[in-house]
Amino acid sequence: MPMPAAEPDLLILGSGSTAFAAALHAADLGKSSLLTEERLIGGTCANRGCLPSKHLIEAARLQHERAWPRYAAFTPLQQPLNWATLLEQKDALVYAYRQEHYERLLEEIPGLSLLAGQARFLSPHEVVVTTASGDQQRWRAGQILIATGSRPHVPSIPGLQDVPYLTSDWLSTPDDPWQTSLRQQPRSLLIIGGGAIALELGQLLQRLGTRVTLLVRRSTVLADSSWEPELRQALAEYLQAEGLRVLTQVQVLRVGSGPAGVEVTIQQGARQYTLEAERLLVATGRRPNTEHLALERAGVAVDAQGAIRVDATLRTNVPHIWAAGDVIGSAWGNQFATPVGAADGKLAAHNALSGEPPRPVNHRLIPRCLFTDPPLASVGLTEAQARAAGVACACRVLPMSLVPRAGAIEDRRGLIKMVVERSSRRVLGVSLLARNAEEVIHEAAMALRFGATLEDFTELIHVYPTMAEALRLVALSFTREVRLLSCCAS
Repeated sequence: MPMPAAEPDLLILGSGSTAFAAALHAADLGKSSLLTEERLIGGTCANRGCLPSKHLIEAARLQHERAWPRYAAFTPLQQPLNWATLLEQKDALVYAYRQEHYERLLEEIPGLSLLAGQARFLSPHEVVVTTASGDQQRWRAGQILIATGSRPHVPSIPGLQDVPYLTSDWLSTPDDPWQTSLRQQPRSLLIIGGGAIALELGQLLQRLGTRVTLLVRRSTVLADSSWEPELRQALAEYLQAEGLRVLTQVQVLRVGSGPAGVEVTIQQGARQYTLEAERLLVATGRRPNTEHLALERAGVAVDAQGAIRVDATLRTNVPHIWAAGDVIGSAWGNQFATPVGAADGKLAAHNALSGEPPRPVNHRLIPRCLFTDPPLASVGLTEAQARAAGVACACRVLPMSLVPRAGAIEDRRGLIKMVVERSSRRVLGVSLLARNAEEVIHEAAMALRFGATLEDFTELIHVYPTMAEALRLVALSFTREVRLLSCCAS
């Protein structure tokens, strides 16, 4: 590993996707950068988020489709699962990815270096890094980027600290000192939460043979205006049909140990009762990693949730200190998503080092997806968001059973919804619950980026049969009865 410069041009707190995107752009500008990391190089996505979770989700899908084949010609096949081997393969993937996409860069990118340890501010320009051995190194830099990401939020529940609960960190590798281990598959699992992580991990573990119960505080899963209600309701029904138990309007009163492993006492309406399971997983959102940075010594302002306050150019209230990624929370439409952090890390580095006038972030159109089965993806505005913004809009919802490809592959599950501005006929938002939604949504995102209208969607000729044809069909449904069309007709 190259020795760091005496004073790096950019000192970066963190080593995840946001941090590395910033460091690589700094190198493009001919500048040096020093990253700090107190956990594992690569951050959440590579080690305990996107990469390992999607790897296991695909394994669970294959297991499920063997047991519940879509084609009548196939005999259902119940195969035993080797949990240890499954995790070993997941770990091997993470190790290889970490080495190829992060560690190797430290050797090959000029001016890029990393220091392992916990970083804290000493002053607006100085940081001290405490290594695992207890050694301390002081670093000074003219420009500093805070990209320390986020961590699972753990609510204050009586008794929770006294039981060995899990978070999404169980996806991490054995060399992670902060891992909440799940090296043995639980026979039963209670999950506190009803958001994206709860649904993805709940379905994953249910399909692999764990009996899963979700404890959801609100009246439905994904209970916010960023997901269309028709689609989230359909997804909940699909998950329950697979055996996932979903309890809504639940208040968790206390947690404790029990004969099975863990006991959770809940209030649901007028009824109070206790549930038992072998393990407990807390999936109640994420919080920015800021509380151990001694930000007060640098004078950096945060909001009530601990997210760093930034302007539209990602500059904090201290002119030479910048922040990007999960650590800024939802500021300026930010999302807790790897590609968003990477784009903003690059932008922050450019604004800090290029000498050009600072550029603002652009979070107007960010496609996103839940990797459930079927996946739930969206881009742009939901109907509720459009109406809240005062837009006179029209909407259509089309069942995926009307899409020829869905019938051809015997997977008719799902819905597609399109939101259109009435006056201009410009498409404002698309939401899709269907097989391959994580891929199809990018066509919608590109169309919205260039201000596409209904006619742009209806006149585009699609490969037949494909799931992407759902975009054309839902656009046609504003003016035609799609059920009465022959295939490919418009």
